[in-house]
Amino acid sequence: MAGGSFAPAGVAKERAERYQGRVTLYVIIACMVAAVGGSIFGYDIGISGGVTSMDEFLHRFFYTVYKNKKRAHENNYCKYNNQGLAAFTSSLYLAGLVASLVASPVTRMYGRRTSIISGGICFLVGAALNASAVNLEMLILGRIMLGFGIGFGNQAVPLYLSEMAPTHLRGALNMMFQLATTLGIFTANMINYGTDKLKPWGWRLSLGLAAAPALLMTVGGIFLPETPNSLTERGLKEKGRKVLERIRGTENVDAEFEDLIDASEFANSIKHPFRNILEKRNRPQLIMAIFMPMFQILTGINSILFYAPVLFQTMGFGGNASLYSSAATGGVLAASTLVSIATVDRWGRRALLIGGGIQMIVCQVVVALILGLKFGNDKELSKSVSISVVVIICLFVAAFGWSWGPLGWTVPSEIFPLETRSAGQSITVAVNLFFTFVIAQSFPSLLCALKFGLFLFFAGWITVMTIFVYIFLPETKGVPIEEMILLWQKHWFWKRIVSINPEADGSNGRQSSSLELGETVGCNSQAHTPNAVNS
Repeated sequence: MAGGSFAPAGVAKERAERYQGRVTLYVIIACMVAAVGGSIFGYDIGISGGVTSMDEFLHRFFYTVYKNKKRAHENNYCKYNNQGLAAFTSSLYLAGLVASLVASPVTRMYGRRTSIISGGICFLVGAALNASAVNLEMLILGRIMLGFGIGFGNQAVPLYLSEMAPTHLRGALNMMFQLATTLGIFTANMINYGTDKLKPWGWRLSLGLAAAPALLMTVGGIFLPETPNSLTERGLKEKGRKVLERIRGTENVDAEFEDLIDASEFANSIKHPFRNILEKRNRPQLIMAIFMPMFQILTGINSILFYAPVLFQTMGFGGNASLYSSAATGGVLAASTLVSIATVDRWGRRALLIGGGIQMIVCQVVVALILGLKFGNDKELSKSVSISVVVIICLFVAAFGWSWGPLGWTVPSEIFPLETRSAGQSITVAVNLFFTFVIAQSFPSLLCALKFGLFLFFAGWITVMTIFVYIFLPETKGVPIEEMILLWQKHWFWKRIVSINPEADGSNGRQSSSLELGETVGCNSQAHTPNAVNS
């Protein structure tokens, strides 16, 4: 979608109402191809936990863990407490964090397609290194290359989807990234379940098959159209208009294209988007770009997705049973994402985030109570209790799948103005990957130290983030990206921050004094100027 006018809010609203077009097959296919980047992200999340529970893999690279797994241990919660094994999982996300910062200027200066293709190439290299690894160093190098792919893919794909989608379907089309992620997780779990029987090289096949979606992402990226926002921002206005006409299915795109032109003019006047994003008028978006991905990870979902087989084996499940159970959670996650796609543009973001948060809190507390009462150092869960745990974990995963899973990416990708959109997405990805790294690295140790209390730890964070959404996040359903600033101007809390004196903010008069009347949308008598700050 186009970026729109920041200061003369009424003008932006008038233009948005004049937008023409329909949902075209062209834009749906383009979004489906782009969303494949999410399947690679999901595949790696799912594949890591399964591979790290395979005996042949552990025997070759983490022999200490292999010995602990095979003998009775004084503490069931500590069998997989090994920092080297955790580093195998977490190194990818640390590399992705670094790559996401590099990907921001690449995405802005060379386009969304370039970053998508770069991510695919990095994934291909990483998959090849992992599948052929003969030592731990080669294994970690492959993970780092996969991390670079995640950094570029997660930076570019959500932006691509938000900018290509029409306003009334932006939430659903943007969630194709999360749907692809969940399908990647489910596919990885099923592959792990099958390759675990292919001894002793099954783990190589699991790791190497990451090349399949990576190849599709790379080749598909070559044929993807660039977004009209990116083309216009880089001075290719005529080409940007042609793409806009094609994806909207009409030549009557004057209103939306005018917003694109104004947004790109101001975006090009911003030479340091990371510095610009720190200004007070961008404070609400910056806060959301930090807290939404942070809370998404602090639900504890990655602990379950990364270490599902490990977690289930810790609780006394057999090897095949643990892989089967983790495959079930992957299937539930994929199915629940479809619920979110079907309802997000009808029920809204806030309702899904708050409802999902409440369901996750209940599930985490119940699992903690069951493990606290029925599971310990010297005993395992009975069959009936084990089934109950799996069911509750599936309910937790389902709640995440229709709420914080997709919306943790959707909301940050749709709230930034064009001039800081790439930088904002980079911050979102970096924060997500940082906390993913922290949880992946610390989960075995936390499980060993906190035992069942770890689930209460995550329940506490889910409570905090649910309250945060209720108080601070305005509803973005059906609001064009070019009018997002109105939400912050009218919000009871954020209007105190964005309605500021432009000279005090260092914006050299770019903001209109109408911001001080932001809560009154009707105050639009100002003339539209090219210097209007766009959102």
